[in-house]
Amino acid sequence: MNEEEILALPARVLSQAQRESYFENGYILLEGLIGDDWLSRLRVAMDETITRSGSMTESDDAIWLEKGHSADNPRLLRLNCPDVHHPDFWAYATQSVLPDIAADLIGPDVRFSHSLLNFKWANVGQEVKWHQDIQFYPHTNYSPLSFGTLLEDVGLEQGPIRAIPGSHKHEVFPHYTDDGTWTACIQDRNLEELRVDEAPVLMGPAGSVTVHNCRTVHGSDPNRSDRGRPFLVNTYTAADALPYTTLPQHSAKTGSIVRGKAATYARLDPRPCPLPPDWSGGFSIRNAATGEIRGDAG
Repeated sequence: MNEEEILALPARVLSQAQRESYFENGYILLEGLIGDDWLSRLRVAMDETITRSGSMTESDDAIWLEKGHSADNPRLLRLNCPDVHHPDFWAYATQSVLPDIAADLIGPDVRFSHSLLNFKWANVGQEVKWHQDIQFYPHTNYSPLSFGTLLEDVGLEQGPIRAIPGSHKHEVFPHYTDDGTWTACIQDRNLEELRVDEAPVLMGPAGSVTVHNCRTVHGSDPNRSDRGRPFLVNTYTAADALPYTTLPQHSAKTGSIVRGKAATYARLDPRPCPLPPDWSGGFSIRNAATGEIRGDAG
């Protein structure tokens, strides 16, 4: 469905002004959207993951460890595919208000794509370079959108996500150097025209949710505070958006219809998209460009 067709449908959760803002800017911030019940369940699930990581001495494909990680002081960069690591992460992805908001923005038929949990640990959490998500997982159209749930209060010093208004309407930038090396981020010469220093900051109390389109240019600063910034990402697509390549993050839940019905045809957007490296052998911290979180994340 196109923008006009979607806006003509009655909204389930969002106001019409919020929907229009998303289509105009490529993102919205919903402050304090998620209540304490969900937050409590998600934090328990997160804490169980942190506890489980205590016995680890090196990263694996599911859990990426932060510098300085130890059994006494466990620190995580990321949990890949939390939807299959704890039932409450999957329950949140399917039973919360998120898929209904997705339906307000991409149409009534919604597929779950993938999820991840970025921790951005206190004082050591890395920046996320400026990037667009769609280069990591090209689809037949540009409906994919990602929800970022703030599991704790997030202020400026914790490195909240920043997004460039209207950037989803413009170029899809290569995430490669001139010699063909994958960098997972936009090259510096392209950032000059984007005015990234003026990018709005998407922060707020625990339970706030950011939503951004797969073409929206975004990134985040390092965490310079003494508080962590756990950020749960859930990505959905219209049911008629099918991936061209292996997804860097995917699980047994990937492709599940979470609202509406499955598509009978793929919808093709004629605008091209650069292809990522071949992820069919897996996507791990060892092939994620220098071991830093540089994209497909906030």
